[in-house]
Amino acid sequence: MTTPPIRLLVHGASGRMGQALLRLAAERDDLQVVAAVTRRSPAQRVVDGVPHFAASELHGAPQFDVAIDFSLPEGFDPVLALCVERGAGLVSGTTGISETQRQALIQAATRIPLVWASNFSLGVAVLDELVERAAAALADWDCDIVESHHVHKQDAPSGTALTLGAAAQKSGAQPHYASLRAGDIVGEHLVQFTGLGERIELTHRATNRDIFARGALFAAVQLNGRAPASYRVRDLLAASAT
Repeated sequence: MTTPPIRLLVHGASGRMGQALLRLAAERDDLQVVAAVTRRSPAQRVVDGVPHFAASELHGAPQFDVAIDFSLPEGFDPVLALCVERGAGLVSGTTGISETQRQALIQAATRIPLVWASNFSLGVAVLDELVERAAAALADWDCDIVESHHVHKQDAPSGTALTLGAAAQKSGAQPHYASLRAGDIVGEHLVQFTGLGERIELTHRATNRDIFARGALFAAVQLNGRAPASYRVRDLLAASAT
C-alpha cells in the first residue's frame, strides 16, 4: 500500500527560503505542497500546480499536515494559531520573534509537534551536539565563537552563533563572540576551545543556501505524526538514525 505524501503549507513562500522550499519539495514524491502563502496577494492563484494564498487568506488554505514557516515576526502568530487550531505540525525558522511569541511556542507545544530553529542545516545540528559535549569535557578551557556571513547580514552575532553559544553555556562554558561580514559568504561558524598548549576547532561551512531548505523539509517529514512537544533538529536527526 502506497503511503500518501505529507501535505505541506509553505508560509513565507515568496521569500528566498520559501522559493527554495517550493522548488525542492516539487522534486520529492513523499511531499505535496497544498498551499503557498505569501505576504501580499499573489499575481497567480496557481503556480506549477500549487495554490497560492495571501497571508490575509490564511484560514482559507486547505488541510495540511505540517506548515513550514520562514516569514516575518508579524506573520508568525497567525500561522502558529492555525497549526494549533487544525492540529498540524509546525516547522519554523522565522527569526526575531519576541519573548511573548516564544512563550506562545511553549504553550503550543503542549498541543502540536513543532520545531523552531535559527538554522536548519543538519551539519549545524551535529555541531551543536559536539559543542555541548566538548564544553562539558573541557571545563577550564576558553570558548570562542567566530561567525562569518555576507555583507548584507545585519544581526551580529548570528542566531546560529548564539544557539551554539547556548549549547556551550549549557555545559558550563562562557563563550565569547566575534563576527565578520564580507563578500557573499553564505555562513561559516567556528567554535574554538583553547587550553594550555592545545586548541580544538569545530567548524561548519555552508556553501549553498539549499541546505537550510533541505533541513526544513527533513524536519517536516520527521515531525509529521509525532506527539505534541517542542523538538530540536538534532532530536529529529537522532530519531531518524534509530
